[in-house]
Amino acid sequence: MHLLDQRILGIAILFLLGMLVLVKQVATGSILDEPKGNLMMQLVNVFNLFFLLVVNPLAAILLILRRLATIDPTHLTINEPWILMFLEIAGLMLYVTGYLLMAWALITLRHNYQLGGSTPRSADKMIISGSYKMVRHPMYTAALSISLGLACLIQSWAFLGVFAIYLVLILLLIPMEEDGLRKAYGEQYVVYQQKARKLIPFFY
Repeated sequence: MHLLDQRILGIAILFLLGMLVLVKQVATGSILDEPKGNLMMQLVNVFNLFFLLVVNPLAAILLILRRLATIDPTHLTINEPWILMFLEIAGLMLYVTGYLLMAWALITLRHNYQLGGSTPRSADKMIISGSYKMVRHPMYTAALSISLGLACLIQSWAFLGVFAIYLVLILLLIPMEEDGLRKAYGEQYVVYQQKARKLIPFFY
């Protein structure tokens, strides 16, 4: 027995995505930003846009049509109700938390927002309030939470692979991004690094 009907889940995914696009437009003044920087920065940002604006809506549409399990060859058939229930509850919590955290980060950044890895502009302030008080990279935490949550919700090895790729790319990008932040903000950022965790509060 599924926690959520596939159609309801698909509609919920589209609703959350639509709300996030609206929040980004209102908070930052833009919806889409052109990926810039070196190859790694462009790769992470293109992957991020592809995941949020292509993979998520496509998964939602296939869920609404009740076709995702038949089209996805890596879909897991789980016969144990308690395992299925656990995955769906955990996935739903991760997924919704990811969207809320990303929206919170965008609202906190406002016009200081730039795509991941970008060097701070001269007018950009160093943000250490809101979600940035909890972790140094809340938007990356949010993206990982969304991708892992979706993999759990639909029980797919392919989507778990997307999460793994995301994790590797983000862990490769963070040192480059933080190097630029240290150059821009100096000792202030070094002190902030010592106070706030990288991705997960109280852990990593």
